[in-house]
Amino acid sequence: MIIMNNIYMPEVGKILSIVQESSIEWLFKVKTNIKPEPGQFIQLSIPMVGEAPISVANYNHEEGWIEFLIRRVGKVTDSIFDLKVGDSIFLRGAYGNSFPLEKYLGKNLIIVAGGSGVAPVRPLIKKFIDNKDTNVELIFGFKDQNSILFKKEIDEWRKKVPMILTVDKGCGIDGECTGLVTEYIPHLKLQDKFDNLEIIIVGPPLMMKFSALEFLKLGIPEEKIWVSFERNMSCAVGKCGHCKIDETYVCLEGPIFNYVKAKKLLD
Repeated sequence: MIIMNNIYMPEVGKILSIVQESSIEWLFKVKTNIKPEPGQFIQLSIPMVGEAPISVANYNHEEGWIEFLIRRVGKVTDSIFDLKVGDSIFLRGAYGNSFPLEKYLGKNLIIVAGGSGVAPVRPLIKKFIDNKDTNVELIFGFKDQNSILFKKEIDEWRKKVPMILTVDKGCGIDGECTGLVTEYIPHLKLQDKFDNLEIIIVGPPLMMKFSALEFLKLGIPEEKIWVSFERNMSCAVGKCGHCKIDETYVCLEGPIFNYVKAKKLLD
């Protein structure tokens, strides 16, 4: 007898906690045996409702849990918000490639993230922020003060590494900056870091595109820039075609791309 594996078959997880992170986003911690790496995503599903691809916002392999930052954007996420601590949820994955951690170790690592794009880089920050061999700098942009995510962690991170925290409008925290993240990239002092520099950009497509262009204007080589197309995910296994950009299936080759290829995929 030949037993075929069902690539769509999820496993059961249990919700351990639900915490509000912003005015519209909540952090769900789920007990699971799945062991993702930074940059990957998981398919969360509700029986008889559907499934949705969600980025991994944190994880602990030893304790066996994953965190997901979720907002109400449709039928599946509406149903997830009806769940409570102790309820079951279904997961399959992890999918996609991960950030190439070995390339970042011992480097000057600049992470630029916008809005919910902070979630998929959060495990990466936690991995490197206390590494004495890696110099981390952070630039975060949010719509307004009510949209700022992971406020307690941001307060801890800014004590350890250089950080620019900006909001598009209104007042920032403790007199922080206002405006788009792209306005602050030209003022970074990178001249003595070119040979040992890696840059990660995660957020809305236009934000990634114009942030990358600002770094290129400073003379940063394309191969030093990395972006995530995690917002393009759909079925996760290259069958539905919704993630396809030209001839590239983002869920199979990404979501993490070096800018050498990503520049052809960004609108």
